[in-house]
Amino acid sequence: MEKYNHKYGAEQIQVLEGLEAVRKRPGMYIGSTSVRGLHHCVYEIVDNGVDEALAGYCTEINVTIEPGNIICVEDNGRGIPVEIHPKTKISTAETVYTVLHAGGKFGGDSGYKVSGGLHGVGASVVNALSSWTEVTIKRDGILYQMKFEKGKTVQKLEKIGEAKGTGTKVRFLADNTIFESLDYEYEILEKRFREIAFLTKGLKITIEDLREETPKKAEFCYEGGLISFVEYLNKNKDKLNKTPIYIEKDGEVPVEIAIQYTSSYSENIYTFVNNINTIEGGTHLEGFKRSLTKVFNDYARNHNILKEKDSNLQGEDIREGITAVVSVKVKEPQFEGQTKTKLGNSEVTGIVQSMVNEALATFLEENPNVAKAILEKCISAARAREAARKARELVRKKNSLETSTLPGKLADCSSKIPDECEVYIVEGDSAGGSAKQGRDRKFQAILPLWGKMLNVEKARADKIYGNDKLNPVILAVGAGIGSDFDITKIRYGKVIIMADADVDGAHIRTLLLTFFFRYMRPLIENGNVYLAQPPLYKLSKKGMEDVYCYTDEDLDKAYKELEEKGISRDQLGLQRYKGLGEMNPEQLWETTMDPEKRILIKVTMEDAIKADEIFTLLMGDEVEPRREFIQKNAKYVKNLDI
Repeated sequence: MEKYNHKYGAEQIQVLEGLEAVRKRPGMYIGSTSVRGLHHCVYEIVDNGVDEALAGYCTEINVTIEPGNIICVEDNGRGIPVEIHPKTKISTAETVYTVLHAGGKFGGDSGYKVSGGLHGVGASVVNALSSWTEVTIKRDGILYQMKFEKGKTVQKLEKIGEAKGTGTKVRFLADNTIFESLDYEYEILEKRFREIAFLTKGLKITIEDLREETPKKAEFCYEGGLISFVEYLNKNKDKLNKTPIYIEKDGEVPVEIAIQYTSSYSENIYTFVNNINTIEGGTHLEGFKRSLTKVFNDYARNHNILKEKDSNLQGEDIREGITAVVSVKVKEPQFEGQTKTKLGNSEVTGIVQSMVNEALATFLEENPNVAKAILEKCISAARAREAARKARELVRKKNSLETSTLPGKLADCSSKIPDECEVYIVEGDSAGGSAKQGRDRKFQAILPLWGKMLNVEKARADKIYGNDKLNPVILAVGAGIGSDFDITKIRYGKVIIMADADVDGAHIRTLLLTFFFRYMRPLIENGNVYLAQPPLYKLSKKGMEDVYCYTDEDLDKAYKELEEKGISRDQLGLQRYKGLGEMNPEQLWETTMDPEKRILIKVTMEDAIKADEIFTLLMGDEVEPRREFIQKNAKYVKNLDI
């Protein structure tokens, strides 16, 4: 191996002073410098106020997005301590904002029983990654202020006046040389603060966006806590137990749980540790699931609902249709991974399991009608699971007897390297034929679909296996479905839904996305699902290259640009595409399939709770909420074909 010829001694070892390390490697501290990392900075400052609320000292947090993407977070907690810190010899407030791992969240006699945030590095990291930060503190009747630029102190803590009450206000402007964008998304912040308000009973959180001419504002405060959270999640669903089951216990590890069953077939369990959304679960989720399975099986046996000859219900049977929120407060949480998505504290499993065993068993004994309704659904789910197993085996057996396990209508690509391959799921045989002729056979596969798709929101898994509309999709993707889905086995790096730009096309897209969300969710989480964007219009003129427009705005822009070149509107031919089948293979390639020119929209999973709500609303059984949604949003519809 060739050696790289350079000196390697003490002078080559770089030591980054203060917060320079954070600016050098921001991803190590906030996950990324994308929009997600940008929003994370806001959460870190808000978390400091939430920690004050958890400690019993804060009742209000106000967040404002000021013009220029300046963030202001103000709480009415105790205010950061201002006295000189014995170790750093500077004010405690300045220490918190300039020294990593400095805060009231460490050690046995820390200022907080429990806390969220990034292991105490939150305030200093946000400071380091901001062009400027201004901190104002109300404490002991005095108003204090200090200022920083790129993590360095430019104005030490000083008294600037008198103050009523207590609290901390932080204003900062994220550094545009570090973040890819400074454009905060109001909806993302709103969703997170609603979540925090649900998890912190009685805490009032306000968010206001002053960047537009018409400001946006939302206020959240839920005295019902997790009960309100579950009711919010299930607002468009048919409930089996009208009032959520509520379990709460204080102690070394306080646990709070709310459970409600619905008539849907999906399982939705959300877990939190110190208000941090642990999207990968962990030991608290494990304890909850174990207890749920044990308690329901014990009750069914004791009340002769399950006979001696019957097998025990499995966990997935008992969790069908469940919506639950599990929130624990752990003094020293151990998280797996930098971004804290999985709890690792082993002792939490037993604590949650023991607590749920006792409380849930008592609830079922005291509410036999609710217990019976839930168990009837569980037993029905067990029968469907067994039917799904048989259907799955039948499909596998059938496929193993065939010369190919790929669907007959699939026109596969020649490459077998998933990362460079893509499959277009195309609406109709006509468009499918054009796509097959127009594609690049090396890396593009075409799967035409026809007829009405199954709405999986209203169907159990046993109805999905072998379904003549969905089975081709399952086989083409090649990674199984549901609990069998294995993302490492996908045959294509991009799964592209290509449907007409009309109402029917939108319906097909929604049906397919519902299927992917419910039964192939890792495909969306991994960023493998895309929507093709076919053009709506074509402008043509003899001797001129055709101009394709994808939106009404594109069309207006194209008209103006052509007029500047001396081509008037009446000289142009305008074609409005009603469907993909109207395009010949060359046009389809040029506008929708050529990687150099096409427009693809990546389907993301930023907010699973919101996604679940929308899929339930649009595809579920409840008609009235869907009608309200349509009436509210009809004014935003464009390109509606009647």
